[in-house]
Amino acid sequence: MKTLAVGIGCRLHSSAEQIETAVRAALGSHAFDEIGAIASIETKAHEAGLLEFCARHALPLKLFSRAQIAAISVDDPSAAAREHLGIDGVCEPCALLAAAAERSDPTSARLGAHAPVALVASAQGSIAPNAADARLLVRKTIHDGITVAIASTTAQPVRAQTNHAPQEQDPS
Repeated sequence: MKTLAVGIGCRLHSSAEQIETAVRAALGSHAFDEIGAIASIETKAHEAGLLEFCARHALPLKLFSRAQIAAISVDDPSAAAREHLGIDGVCEPCALLAAAAERSDPTSARLGAHAPVALVASAQGSIAPNAADARLLVRKTIHDGITVAIASTTAQPVRAQTNHAPQEQDPS
């Protein structure tokens, strides 16, 4: 069952292979086929490596605005995200928002084949889907400059996750 939303923050020109390695490292004992959606900030809408990764695995890419992301509290703010994007983080808020969006519109996962990239706007007119319904299963991990977090509204965490390296992401 596809219950995981994977939030990704990446440097400009990150390759699909780098993104895949980072996602697989963050998954731990979760299965790759549990992933229902990939999520990032709207400025990554044309990021070739991210688009290729999603296409390769037939995963929808959900994009969120800075305002939507800023509405989500981040426990471990990123200096790079603050400097380059004006927000406290990308991967954790995006994972939470995507998981909440999946819960509020479970048919959206099926849209992946027809609309692989979608800017998610709340139907209620609020800034963000109700991210309180989602929780992080894997907090921000950093691998080769790519940050990954995993959230769900249904799955259970299987292990504690720590940062793999003290690298900062350059989200531009």
